[in-house]
Amino acid sequence: MTDPARVRVAVDAMGADGAPRVEVEGALAALAGAAIDVVLVGNESRVRRVLDEIGPAVSAERLQVRHAAEVVGMDEAPAVAIRQKKASSMRLCFEMAHAGEVDAVVSAGNSGALMAGALLVLGRMAGVERPGIVTTFPTQTGQCALLDMGANVDVRPTVLAQFSVLGSGYARLLHGKARPRVGLLSNGAEGHKGTALTREAHQLLMRAGPSGQPAGFEYLGYVEGRDIFRGQADVVVTDGFTGNVLLKSCEGLVEWLTHAIREEVARGSVLEKLGALLMRPALRRFRQRSDYAETGGAPLVGVDGVVLICHGSSDARSIKNGVLAASELVRAHLRQEMARAVAEHAYLWREDAPADGAGGSA
Repeated sequence: MTDPARVRVAVDAMGADGAPRVEVEGALAALAGAAIDVVLVGNESRVRRVLDEIGPAVSAERLQVRHAAEVVGMDEAPAVAIRQKKASSMRLCFEMAHAGEVDAVVSAGNSGALMAGALLVLGRMAGVERPGIVTTFPTQTGQCALLDMGANVDVRPTVLAQFSVLGSGYARLLHGKARPRVGLLSNGAEGHKGTALTREAHQLLMRAGPSGQPAGFEYLGYVEGRDIFRGQADVVVTDGFTGNVLLKSCEGLVEWLTHAIREEVARGSVLEKLGALLMRPALRRFRQRSDYAETGGAPLVGVDGVVLICHGSSDARSIKNGVLAASELVRAHLRQEMARAVAEHAYLWREDAPADGAGGSA
């Protein structure tokens, strides 16, 4: 990055279902209100055709187009595609980040390939076994960061301990939590519940905060799914399978609630319809709080770089917010802070670590 006051973001212009139009429109919208530069990586003729249709022209310094001859499809085997398609838009985004040409990567493409590409090209952060996807859920008291939301189906207990450190670092930087409260997702608060994975991870996290060791978060122990929305934890960690099921279930619930409310209003009386009309601003705000497009995407933490994963069905608004979110992560020095936190808390998963900490909380 030549100008430290500006952030340079590579956008995979061929990732979303509506590519490349949604990526072009989203990038232009992001450029209109922030000190960032964007590189659109994709089929150059298709990208420029959309740029010509939309207009007005943006300076070549702020918006560049990098040609990519290949595309990673949604149905392709992630690791195979990212290794074999070295000229794909996704792979080139990572190559640019690795070379220092851009500060962040944003893509709405194949999430498995994004994971594979980030690991292959950028590599993992020192001390991290597996990276995780962070999603922010709205709660009664603010926000809760959840990970992993789908990057890793099978994990070891040490990985969940690392997710706790990565998630708490994210909550400190992005949510302003000085000492985040971390919970381990389980089917009950009692210590004998959960699975072998959660029980072993719980024992590791109970080590947090022994005498002389850093305490960057407060470990709460087990939390249940309902505790998330009550705001009882600032960070909740789980494996990628469970996290993704939770995420998709919540998305489906919000869609059903929206549909059900509209259906009931349509069949209601005149007074009920009038009441719904008066409630429209409040209902719109509710929808915005639960809409993934408002956050743009989910960061992949634990890799040696800033990577934001957007939904495959993203629209231009989602891409715009994804680009802005990625630039915010760069300005917050996310990668550097995560690396520091992991190094400081490595005692949690070391074999020679003490059996537990002071009362089980950091």
